[in-house]
Amino acid sequence: MNDIISHPKVKHAQELLRADHDRMVEEIVTLTEIPAPPFMEEEKAKAYAEMLREAGLEDVQIDGIGNAHGIYRGSGNGAMVAVAAHLDTVFPEGTDVTVRREGTKLFAPGVGDDTRALAVNLSIIRAMKAAGITPQNDILFVGNVGEEGVGDLRGIRYLFNENPLGPQIGSFFTVDGLETPELVDRGVGSYRYRVTFEGPGGHSFGDFGIVNPANALAEFAAGFARIEVPEEPKTTLNLSILGGGTSINAIPEKVYVDIDMRSVDPQALDALDAQMRALVEGALALENGRNDTSKGEITARFDVLGNRPAGRTAPEEAIHRASAEAVRAFGFEPAFRVSSTDANIPMSLGVPAICIGSGGTGGRAHTLDEWIDTEPELSLRGIYAVMAAILAMAGLQD
Repeated sequence: MNDIISHPKVKHAQELLRADHDRMVEEIVTLTEIPAPPFMEEEKAKAYAEMLREAGLEDVQIDGIGNAHGIYRGSGNGAMVAVAAHLDTVFPEGTDVTVRREGTKLFAPGVGDDTRALAVNLSIIRAMKAAGITPQNDILFVGNVGEEGVGDLRGIRYLFNENPLGPQIGSFFTVDGLETPELVDRGVGSYRYRVTFEGPGGHSFGDFGIVNPANALAEFAAGFARIEVPEEPKTTLNLSILGGGTSINAIPEKVYVDIDMRSVDPQALDALDAQMRALVEGALALENGRNDTSKGEITARFDVLGNRPAGRTAPEEAIHRASAEAVRAFGFEPAFRVSSTDANIPMSLGVPAICIGSGGTGGRAHTLDEWIDTEPELSLRGIYAVMAAILAMAGLQD
């Protein structure tokens, strides 16, 4: 790491990042004000692809799922390093994404999660190009779709499983979040379902005694709430949204519940999934066994709302050490943590991956009051750390 950050070209790139900082802030504003609700990232992807071209990347394209990406050519001595930031936000269509400024602070939905990172990566590309840095490995810069919520990591899932570049990637950074010291090396896996209970339905008085899907749902929900999960590995479960029925005086034909189950351990998550399914079967058997099924039985259907694989990047992996050293080199104390990010996908596939913050500070992410502070000194230290981590993995060609 000392060799990297003391290299004359890297020092020059840092000077260029400082000179480029105001432009980077303007690009945060420009990109934030292009709406990118889940599954509606196309306009931002087109704009970002053009910015990648202007920054000097080769083979810029928008792939089959909507990711915008381009290649920073190295000397070709090794596996490709991928550096991603996500295009989508959590906010629905119609949200006002106009940026408001107060000094160095920017306020707008999505300004920090993850639009700042998109702009930071552009600035790093320009600085490395202008400083004449040639990495040993090619670097793939990606603005990806589908990180948030029901997007279910579809952009990075596609990159690794269907994009022809996927097999070439040997290490992966997602630049997400702000705080530079916080590095994610463990991916929280999640299974999300809508469980729908269906039956014949009928009149609450005239058909009283027939099977009722709401009874089965209630039986399931009570059992689900009583499941004991391990503290370590951390495993959680949640009943979130319930719905169905048509009238207070009708036995419903259909009711549903949305559930979220998470764990840092794939085996623990699978065990919880098996318990959940057994509870559904038990609830069906109980309701169908105690009430009238002459007009039909209660059945259940599972609709997958999300499936994020768990994963881990071991401390002995080069990207783990490089990220920690890069953060420490610019005055931060690295703190590794668990989260659910685009890095889940490569981690689950055995590709070493880390989530690193884009720098600066902010707050109120995922709310309409989201904000970031682009005060240059803290902002730049974070950007320098991101660039150093990337170059530690890509290598420097003298």
